[in-house]
Amino acid sequence: MKIESLGKEKKGKMSFLLKDSTISFANAIRRIATEEVPVMAIDDVTFLKNTSGLYDEIVALRLGLVPLTTDLKSYSLPSECSCKGEGCPKCQVKLTLNKKEAGYVYASDLKSKDPDVKPVYPKMIIAKLLKGQVLELEATATLGKGKQHAKWSPGIVYYRNVPEITIKKKGAEACAKACPKRIFKFEKGTLSVEKDKAMSCTLCRACVDAAPGIVEVSAKPGEFIFTVESWGQLSCRETIKEASKIFDAKLDEFAKKIDELPK
Repeated sequence: MKIESLGKEKKGKMSFLLKDSTISFANAIRRIATEEVPVMAIDDVTFLKNTSGLYDEIVALRLGLVPLTTDLKSYSLPSECSCKGEGCPKCQVKLTLNKKEAGYVYASDLKSKDPDVKPVYPKMIIAKLLKGQVLELEATATLGKGKQHAKWSPGIVYYRNVPEITIKKKGAEACAKACPKRIFKFEKGTLSVEKDKAMSCTLCRACVDAAPGIVEVSAKPGEFIFTVESWGQLSCRETIKEASKIFDAKLDEFAKKIDELPK
């Protein structure tokens, strides 16, 4: 197995090339990254006063979807904590919000007991208060997994096949015009692939349909282009590394269960 970078991580997005692998392995990493990697999210809200135009349930829903920076070394999943899920500083963080002024209530108005757990996007709007309205609450954030609820998902992870483009004959300007990604160049009766654009091919085969027999498009076996888009709780690199650790632990557990089978 080989991994090659396709550029630096920018604005919460990273791409890399996975070679000498299988679609089963690629899909396992994708699913574990989105469903098993734990992140912080608000899971419980106690309203002390809410005279805004939104019901308590709506405000609580919005709070749950506020991405929070996550430190996996400092917190445990409630089910794995020494308190057995009853709630302690090792598995949960308390946040408070007390807004009495008219105007927007932003995520930055949430005050966390742990400075390392705070809203990723301070300017996210939670509600709007009119003159005289008040929003006062206490919230509890815990680690959770995306398979429990989308608010605990660290981001989006997807992959696609690496394209292999072969130009079999000259000509066929229709191929260049049909490509939605504009990866072809047609000059002086010759069709060619634009430099550094081949990887943009999505295997839609529009070029093949436009002029059959001119271009052949296929997927390279065992090669995948991975893309990771983080919501901000963890970096893209942290998400994939944590997914690999979880995958490894699952395989170890599986091997142990096999050994426990009667011989």
